[in-house]
Amino acid sequence: MKAFGDERIANGERCLVVDLGACTGMDSTFMGTLAGLAARLSVIENGVLQVADAGERNRRSLEDLGLDFLIEIDPPAADWRGRVDEVRLHLSPCRNGAVQGSQARHVLEAHQVLSQANESNARKFATVVNLLEEELAEKPAGS
Repeated sequence: MKAFGDERIANGERCLVVDLGACTGMDSTFMGTLAGLAARLSVIENGVLQVADAGERNRRSLEDLGLDFLIEIDPPAADWRGRVDEVRLHLSPCRNGAVQGSQARHVLEAHQVLSQANESNARKFATVVNLLEEELAEKPAGS
């Protein structure tokens, strides 16, 4: 998802919509990835990340981390409102994008974004961030 979102933003996309209709739960890495995409879009004029069909559990998870200030969750005025089923019919799987860097680096970056969102997250994810930074520091460059 990160590679696809980065590619779309690089190609001038200003609005990304993530459909969580079939998502039963999200981990912190996924939410950090969403937050990172939202942060990159926020510096673009009219740039926004929207979440469709979040459901109560996913909405609560995003709100618990304060991401509802960065991400529009089920926005009532979105172009896709009232047409979600129609839009879903026209979706196709995206190409598998090449993940840049290691999995550990991606997980670290996602948690750093969450930590930057607010002080509560910084405390919550400090151990994860520190452990991943140490792990990456021990690896030779390019690993």
